[in-house]
Amino acid sequence: MTINKEQRIGVFVDVQNMYYSARQHHSSKVNFKEILKEAVQGRKLIRAIAYAVKAGEKDEEFFHKALDAIGFEVKLKELQVFYGGAKKADWDTGIAMDMIELAPKLDALILVSGDGDFIPLVEHLRRALGCRVEVMAFGKSTSSKLREAADDFVDLDVNKKYLLKSI
Repeated sequence: MTINKEQRIGVFVDVQNMYYSARQHHSSKVNFKEILKEAVQGRKLIRAIAYAVKAGEKDEEFFHKALDAIGFEVKLKELQVFYGGAKKADWDTGIAMDMIELAPKLDALILVSGDGDFIPLVEHLRRALGCRVEVMAFGKSTSSKLREAADDFVDLDVNKKYLLKSI
């Protein structure tokens, strides 16, 4: 992939997707600082947004502040707990809306998630809005159709710098 250093880019991180992928496949945590650096690649970063959940976990606030210190705008959503104990904290629609709304101000959008629910979004951004869409995620847990829909795919499984210490 040839990188145009003049590209205006936005980075959109599905924190929960990345967290669970790293935990499940590598028994590790995600190095969001390295992911942001890899996504930017010397281009003009316009926005970097991390979508996270407030679940009342220990060290959660520290983690959100760390994301902010790295350079992410952190958007938080409360964890929903349903009758019967089911839990949900889905940011898919919020990520999609932000990417569509910001697309006219960007040349390339980098989605950091392997969630196949984003396939129609990626296709729309490329086809209707003419944007370059790159996907970064752990290959073992990434939808193959999402990989195909993107202009480029960065498999985070191939380099341990995207991982922090074991859990």
